[in-house]
Amino acid sequence: MDRGGCQMSGGGGGGEMITLEDLESVSEEQLSDSPEEEEEQQDRLLRYWRDVARGHQVEVPTDMAEPIQQITSNNDGAHTRESVPFTLITRKEKCGEVLYEKRHYEKAHWACITVHEDTYEQSICYGFMKIMRYICQQNAAGSYLGMTIPIVTVVRTDEMHTTLSRAVTVAYYLPAPHQSDPPRPHDPEIIIEQWPATIVYTRWFELRTSLDIRAFTGATNELSIIHEMHSLAEVLDSPSICVNDSFIVAGYTNPAAANRQNEIWFLERP
Repeated sequence: MDRGGCQMSGGGGGGEMITLEDLESVSEEQLSDSPEEEEEQQDRLLRYWRDVARGHQVEVPTDMAEPIQQITSNNDGAHTRESVPFTLITRKEKCGEVLYEKRHYEKAHWACITVHEDTYEQSICYGFMKIMRYICQQNAAGSYLGMTIPIVTVVRTDEMHTTLSRAVTVAYYLPAPHQSDPPRPHDPEIIIEQWPATIVYTRWFELRTSLDIRAFTGATNELSIIHEMHSLAEVLDSPSICVNDSFIVAGYTNPAAANRQNEIWFLERP
């Protein structure tokens, strides 16, 4: 894996991975506070993740069992995932439909990892698993940092915007308590970057997958993202003011869902 940078001023594009609301399909009854059942719970959750990941041709290693358990136990109604803060500047609508929003994001620290796998889906899955380990105690603080949304992935395209690069950067927004002093990752492939304040043009879109996760195809997902890039460019008044070789897909729901909720982000040139 390559550790390339992912500054917001020069990056974009990303997507969703095999977690977040993936785990909401695991009912609360499956989780127990009994220490005696923790190992059994971890095994059960690991099998669930492996089943989901198999649809993306991704292998989930055994050492992911504990991070999966931590994310799951902190993903119930008592724990609210922190959203990346922004200020809405304007919203363009037509016939009741939101064409796009223009937002301002303040400078902030993000944990980033750049991955080069055969497919986009494999890159975001493997990248997020490493980020997940960082969130779950593999950091200098030795503590669970807390989940934030969206998880974003930075993707690059060719000059004609018809093909996604194999280099995909997965990025995690550090929760507010850790913004001033981000814990150092144990994994040297994860880097902490301070992204500058940025103007973002964004719109919601869905990635539709089969209810049978085994029927999911990464190629279809990549084509859908490219289509959304072109769709957003068509509705912008001045698309030339945005960075045109990289984009962000901000993921709010999991890739196993029939309708995956995402946003495509264009970054205004500095």
